[in-house]
Amino acid sequence: MNNDKQEQTKPSSVQVISRAAKILRALKDHPKGLSLSQIAKEVGLARSTVQRIVTALEEERYVAAASLHGGFCLGPEIAMLASAVHNDLKEEIRPFLIQLSSQINETVDLSVLNNGKVFFVDQIVAPHPLQATSQPGVSFPLHCTANGKAILASLPIAEVEKMLPEHLQKYNDHTITSRDELLKELKVIRQEGVAFAREEHIRGICAVGATIFDRMGNLCSISIPLPSIRFYGNEEKLAAALLSTCQTINQHFNIKQ
Repeated sequence: MNNDKQEQTKPSSVQVISRAAKILRALKDHPKGLSLSQIAKEVGLARSTVQRIVTALEEERYVAAASLHGGFCLGPEIAMLASAVHNDLKEEIRPFLIQLSSQINETVDLSVLNNGKVFFVDQIVAPHPLQATSQPGVSFPLHCTANGKAILASLPIAEVEKMLPEHLQKYNDHTITSRDELLKELKVIRQEGVAFAREEHIRGICAVGATIFDRMGNLCSISIPLPSIRFYGNEEKLAAALLSTCQTINQHFNIKQ
């Protein structure tokens, strides 16, 4: 009899895990957070069911309160798990970054999509007196950085539209602030395989970015940030070196694009 009861609870346990995973994925797509009712609508579950699962996830720190007005977002435990994955990613890809940095004599970054921003995982710093560096662990906006735009261009348009507001934050006069205008640029990036940022986030800093996939098929971005004085006139050379490296990495991981 006890064995029968255990067998009956197994499907239920699997179902709870599946529902929890759906809730976490929904929150991943909404970094500013969702209310319980919004989560219920996103995942197609009753609000009471969502509340029970979210409460359990909050106790384990997989979700956290998003604001004083209610709602939930991904919690700190998710970041800890992601950090462990990022460490493995760094170890596998770092030799390629070192080789690329040596080839072009410029700084090279590795980054991933995290909570609606581009998150820097690793960096190889070139020995220049004038550098464009960002410490691993720092996050930048997606819409005005080369690595961010490269990642956006690799995502479904519907997901990009959901992730970005119609009016994007302006950092300076070079920043694209219209989502529709950015979508047009992302179309070109998809065709060419490489993204450029021309002083759109920080004045005097430009970058080239392209995407790769790790062994598990997770999307990542490699970028070459540098002062604008060394960027203009060298865009094609930098892009060619970057695309060649990305192709080599994808071949190493047997990823077909």
